[in-house]
Amino acid sequence: MRSDWSSSRSLLFAAAITLTVTACNTTPDTHVADLLAIQANESQWNQDYASKDAAKITAHYADDAVLMVPGGPAISGKDAIGKALTQMLADPAMSLRFQAAKTDVARSGDLAFTQGSYTLTVTDQQTKQVINDHGSYVTTYRKQADGTWKAIADIATSEMPMAPPANH
Repeated sequence: MRSDWSSSRSLLFAAAITLTVTACNTTPDTHVADLLAIQANESQWNQDYASKDAAKITAHYADDAVLMVPGGPAISGKDAIGKALTQMLADPAMSLRFQAAKTDVARSGDLAFTQGSYTLTVTDQQTKQVINDHGSYVTTYRKQADGTWKAIADIATSEMPMAPPANH
C-alpha cells in the first residue's frame, strides 16, 4: 500500500509540474487583434488629419516619440511634435493621407511597425506655392500599459526630386 501511495504521489507531482510549466508558457496569441488595432489606429489617424485636430493627431504619439520629416530636423517628444503639428495644420492647404502596405507585430506583442506611402499637400513657406508631395513612411509602435498602440518613431521620406541649389 505504501508503494502505491508513493507512486501515485510521484505521478501527481509530475502531472502538477507539467501543468504548471505548460500554463506558464501559454500566453494568449494577440497577433491578429494587434494587427487589427494598429490598422484601426491608422485609419483614425487619417481621419484626425482630415479634421485638422492637432490634439487628436498628437495623441497617436507616445510621450518619448520622435517624428522625422523631409527637409527638417528630428522632433523629439510628444509636446514638441504637438507644437510642430499645430503650426503645420495652420496652413489652409495642408492635407495628409497615408496608407500602410505592410503591418507587422513582434512575436513579443509589444512592438509593431507599419510601412507604406503618403501624399502631402502644403504651402511652401518661401515661395507661397502649394506643394504636392508623396513618398514612403515607416512608423514604429509600442503597446502601452492600457493596451493601446502609440507611435514611438514616425519617419517619412519624400520621393520628390530635390530642388536644385539656389544660385547666389
